[in-house]
Amino acid sequence: MEEVGIVSRTDGVMATVVVERKSACDQCRQGCRVSDSGAEIEALNVARASVGQTVRVKMKPYTYLKGSILVYGFPALALILGAVAGREWLPVLVPSVDRDLLSAFCGFLALLVSFVLVKAATSRAEKRTEYKPVIEEIIG
Repeated sequence: MEEVGIVSRTDGVMATVVVERKSACDQCRQGCRVSDSGAEIEALNVARASVGQTVRVKMKPYTYLKGSILVYGFPALALILGAVAGREWLPVLVPSVDRDLLSAFCGFLALLVSFVLVKAATSRAEKRTEYKPVIEEIIG
Protein backbone atom coordinates (compact mmCIF):
# COMPACT_ATOMS: atom_id res chain seq x y z
CA MET A 1 0.00 0.00 0.00
CA GLU A 2 1.36 3.37 -0.98
CA GLU A 3 0.04 6.87 -0.34
CA VAL A 4 1.20 10.39 -1.14
CA GLY A 5 0.64 13.09 1.45
CA ILE A 6 1.95 16.22 3.15
CA VAL A 7 3.87 16.17 6.43
CA SER A 8 1.91 18.13 9.03
CA ARG A 9 4.01 17.41 12.11
CA THR A 10 7.32 15.79 13.06
CA ASP A 11 8.37 14.34 16.39
CA GLY A 12 11.80 12.70 16.45
CA VAL A 13 11.79 9.68 14.13
CA MET A 14 8.01 9.87 13.67
CA ALA A 15 5.97 12.18 11.44
CA THR A 16 2.29 12.81 10.90
CA VAL A 17 1.29 12.78 7.23
CA VAL A 18 -2.07 13.98 5.89
CA VAL A 19 -3.18 11.84 2.94
CA GLU A 20 -6.28 12.00 0.76
CA ARG A 21 -9.33 10.55 2.44
CA LYS A 22 -10.77 7.50 0.67
CA SER A 23 -14.17 5.80 0.96
CA ALA A 24 -12.59 2.90 2.87
CA CYS A 25 -11.47 5.34 5.58
CA ASP A 26 -15.04 5.65 6.89
CA GLN A 27 -15.12 1.98 7.89
CA CYS A 28 -11.48 1.46 8.87
CA ARG A 29 -10.16 4.06 11.34
CA GLN A 30 -7.26 1.74 12.22
CA GLY A 31 -4.07 3.60 12.95
CA CYS A 32 -5.09 7.02 11.62
CA ARG A 33 -7.36 9.93 12.40
CA VAL A 34 -9.94 10.74 9.77
CA SER A 35 -11.25 14.27 9.18
CA ASP A 36 -12.88 16.17 6.33
CA SER A 37 -9.49 17.38 5.08
CA GLY A 38 -7.96 13.89 4.93
CA ALA A 39 -6.57 11.05 7.00
CA GLU A 40 -3.62 11.60 9.33
CA ILE A 41 -1.14 8.72 9.36
CA GLU A 42 1.67 8.38 11.86
CA ALA A 43 4.73 7.08 9.99
CA LEU A 44 8.44 6.47 10.52
CA ASN A 45 10.33 9.41 9.05
CA VAL A 46 13.32 7.57 7.55
CA ALA A 47 13.53 10.11 4.69
CA ARG A 48 13.88 12.92 7.29
CA ALA A 49 11.09 14.97 5.77
CA SER A 50 10.12 18.27 7.34
CA VAL A 51 6.74 19.95 7.82
CA GLY A 52 5.07 20.98 4.54
CA GLN A 53 6.93 18.55 2.28
CA THR A 54 5.09 16.11 0.02
CA VAL A 55 6.15 12.53 0.72
CA ARG A 56 5.47 8.95 -0.34
CA VAL A 57 4.31 6.73 2.55
CA LYS A 58 4.45 2.97 2.16
CA MET A 59 3.08 0.19 4.31
CA LYS A 60 4.73 -3.20 4.07
CA PRO A 61 2.44 -5.71 2.30
CA TYR A 62 2.90 -8.43 4.91
CA THR A 63 1.95 -5.99 7.66
CA TYR A 64 -1.26 -5.10 5.82
CA LEU A 65 -2.01 -8.80 5.22
CA LYS A 66 -1.34 -9.76 8.85
CA GLY A 67 -3.59 -6.96 10.04
CA SER A 68 -6.39 -8.00 7.69
CA ILE A 69 -6.19 -11.61 8.82
CA LEU A 70 -6.18 -10.55 12.47
CA VAL A 71 -9.11 -8.14 12.16
CA TYR A 72 -11.31 -10.20 9.80
CA GLY A 73 -10.12 -13.81 9.77
CA PHE A 74 -9.66 -14.47 13.48
CA PRO A 75 -13.18 -13.38 14.53
CA ALA A 76 -14.76 -15.37 11.67
CA LEU A 77 -12.82 -18.47 12.68
CA ALA A 78 -13.77 -17.95 16.34
CA LEU A 79 -17.46 -17.71 15.39
CA ILE A 80 -17.34 -20.95 13.41
CA LEU A 81 -15.32 -22.90 15.99
CA GLY A 82 -17.51 -21.63 18.82
CA ALA A 83 -20.65 -22.68 16.98
CA VAL A 84 -19.26 -26.14 16.23
CA ALA A 85 -18.08 -26.60 19.82
CA GLY A 86 -21.46 -25.50 21.16
CA ARG A 87 -23.29 -27.91 18.89
CA GLU A 88 -21.08 -30.95 19.41
CA TRP A 89 -19.71 -30.81 22.97
CA LEU A 90 -22.00 -28.64 25.09
CA PRO A 91 -25.14 -30.84 24.74
CA VAL A 92 -23.27 -33.51 26.71
CA LEU A 93 -23.03 -31.11 29.68
CA VAL A 94 -26.48 -29.51 29.24
CA PRO A 95 -28.76 -32.10 27.54
CA SER A 96 -32.02 -30.25 28.29
CA VAL A 97 -31.15 -27.23 26.09
CA ASP A 98 -31.61 -27.25 22.30
CA ARG A 99 -28.37 -27.96 20.36
CA ASP A 100 -28.98 -25.09 17.93
CA LEU A 101 -29.43 -22.63 20.78
CA LEU A 102 -26.19 -23.80 22.40
CA SER A 103 -24.44 -23.54 19.04
CA ALA A 104 -25.57 -19.94 18.51
CA PHE A 105 -24.72 -18.96 22.10
CA CYS A 106 -21.20 -20.42 21.96
CA GLY A 107 -20.54 -19.00 18.50
CA PHE A 108 -21.44 -15.46 19.54
CA LEU A 109 -19.58 -15.82 22.83
CA ALA A 110 -16.44 -16.90 20.95
CA LEU A 111 -16.94 -13.96 18.57
CA LEU A 112 -17.12 -11.49 21.45
CA VAL A 113 -14.01 -12.97 23.08
CA SER A 114 -12.18 -12.72 19.74
CA PHE A 115 -13.07 -9.01 19.47
CA VAL A 116 -11.51 -8.39 22.89
CA LEU A 117 -8.39 -10.33 21.90
CA VAL A 118 -8.11 -8.49 18.57
CA LYS A 119 -8.43 -5.12 20.34
CA ALA A 120 -5.65 -6.09 22.77
CA ALA A 121 -3.41 -7.33 19.95
CA THR A 122 -3.91 -4.23 17.80
CA SER A 123 -3.26 -1.94 20.77
CA ARG A 124 0.07 -3.68 21.36
CA ALA A 125 0.95 -3.68 17.65
CA GLU A 126 0.28 0.07 17.29
CA LYS A 127 3.15 0.75 19.70
CA ARG A 128 5.69 -1.31 17.72
CA THR A 129 7.60 0.54 15.02
CA GLU A 130 7.90 -2.43 12.63
CA TYR A 131 4.15 -2.24 12.02
CA LYS A 132 4.15 1.50 11.26
CA PRO A 133 4.03 2.94 7.74
CA VAL A 134 7.34 4.36 6.48
CA ILE A 135 8.06 7.65 4.67
CA GLU A 136 10.22 6.34 1.86
CA GLU A 137 10.93 9.45 -0.17
CA ILE A 138 10.36 13.18 -0.39
CA ILE A 139 8.54 14.07 -3.60
CA GLY A 140 8.49 17.83 -3.45
